[in-house]
Amino acid sequence: MRVLLAGGAGYVGTHTAIALIEAGHEPVLLDDLSNTSAVVTERIAEITGTSIPLVTGDAADDEVVEGAFDEHGPFEAIIHFAALKAVGESVQKPLEYYANNLDTTYALLRVGLARGITSFVFSSTGTVYSDPADLPFTEDATRNLVELSNPYSKSKLMNEVALTDVQKANPELNVTLLRYFNPVGAHESGLVGEDPKGIPNNLMPFVARVAVGKLPEIGIFGDDYDTPDGTGQRDYIHVVDLAEGHVKALEKAQPGLASYNLGTGNPVSVLELVASFEKAAGKDLPKSIKPRREGDLAATYCTPAKAERELGWKATRTIDDMTRDVWNWQQKNPGGYEG
Repeated sequence: MRVLLAGGAGYVGTHTAIALIEAGHEPVLLDDLSNTSAVVTERIAEITGTSIPLVTGDAADDEVVEGAFDEHGPFEAIIHFAALKAVGESVQKPLEYYANNLDTTYALLRVGLARGITSFVFSSTGTVYSDPADLPFTEDATRNLVELSNPYSKSKLMNEVALTDVQKANPELNVTLLRYFNPVGAHESGLVGEDPKGIPNNLMPFVARVAVGKLPEIGIFGDDYDTPDGTGQRDYIHVVDLAEGHVKALEKAQPGLASYNLGTGNPVSVLELVASFEKAAGKDLPKSIKPRREGDLAATYCTPAKAERELGWKATRTIDDMTRDVWNWQQKNPGGYEG
């Protein structure tokens, strides 16, 4: 398949591009490079021996998306990663999150449908589930917009609603909603990994930058949650497992709407993740307890059984694999892609 990856030069997109190439597909990247670097295309080529195109531009702009189709199409499928993704930041910048995360979907659908795509795979999130009593979350768990705690999660659920209606109106189209939880890790080569610009909003890249001396200490936001050690629990998934899940979803796609949880089903606390990273790095890291962040939940984790049953996919990498690979990436790239 020839596949357009919107947001494809980002963290999950880059690893998915590698997995697609290794499975015999032809990805093309579309990215505004607001939180990544064009260097990723060189790294992908080094890993796979395959050069892939990068279209630089905003996936919310119909003309940019049309240009990608004109220059590199036709595409059979679009995988949509192009989103702002930090829960805490979304509370402070709601308008930015709603505008970006919805407008990109609309532009990709408008152009994609006009150009005859047969499959649209959407990068959603496990934070669309709104009732902690449903833990561990299945695909049928409660998703109530007014009960969600932050604009990031709300924008993803709003996208899911729009995509469901678009699929109903276009019954020949496949729409797959992939609800994943907390991607971490890096490619085992250490050539690609997570490299957010500025101060990272997510825990793992923040920990990694503390480990190489780029940041002073790890902030642990809340130690009084109703969890075994008081810190928040998340379903961390290795980004390579996640990328392979996208390939499986694309290859199994049939006309209709499908949703899948992509996670391990095993919650890991903030303190457990930090301890695993310290073991990988062979040293203790400075850390301090800070107040809870608005919008954060005590725990989010899933039951991934449906993906294993229907897609033949299962996460196989452990939290120690994840922290080992992040440390390998960060050591080899202490200044990130541009360093």
